[in-house]
Amino acid sequence: MILRLSDEDHAKVSAAIAAAEAKSDGEIVAAVTDLSDKYHDVALHWAVLVLFAVLAWAAICPSCLNWWLDLFLGSWREETTQRELLTFLMILAVLKFTVVLLILRYMPLRLLLTPSATKERRVRRRAIATFKAGAERRTVGRTGILIYLSMGEHRAEIVADEAITKVTTPETWGEAMAALLVEVKAGRPGDGIVAAVERVGVVLAEHFPKTSTDTNEIPDKLIEL
Repeated sequence: MILRLSDEDHAKVSAAIAAAEAKSDGEIVAAVTDLSDKYHDVALHWAVLVLFAVLAWAAICPSCLNWWLDLFLGSWREETTQRELLTFLMILAVLKFTVVLLILRYMPLRLLLTPSATKERRVRRRAIATFKAGAERRTVGRTGILIYLSMGEHRAEIVADEAITKVTTPETWGEAMAALLVEVKAGRPGDGIVAAVERVGVVLAEHFPKTSTDTNEIPDKLIEL
């Protein structure tokens, strides 16, 4: 089940971003989506795998194919021809292929059958694309940072602009990621994003303390994609 964010969650996240940015020249963007990808190719790959499995089964056990043909058409008939066998095999393979595609339209099952590494890559790719569209190079000091949560895959990413990446490492955001995912697993995504914003804000305040010339360059709001 995909969790939903309420108006109260939006208000809490906006307040947390404003509070964090009050101590830093950094600009925080928070974005959440139900899914980072539809994984249509994964469904297609499973369907093709089943199709080849049917062909392999027929190659290994031709008599089994003949038995099934007799079951459908009846055994009281003339000897099965090669054309009948191949036609039946084609129909059976296409039928299995189609059934698997239809079954995998059910997204929870499709996600379950999607390798973790694939989900990680797709979430990361979507997070980077979102960052490029909503935060990258939109601040004078290149101090934008994105907290990205993908609900369906149960994964999150933090993507930062060049000035931030020069003074931090991916491990810098471990505490923020942990705080985010703990709350999400508990069914409180809004609180998780708030916790992540607070911890990201501490890092930004350390490296980019608030100056008198800083302005609010990106709106302090939660984006739902």
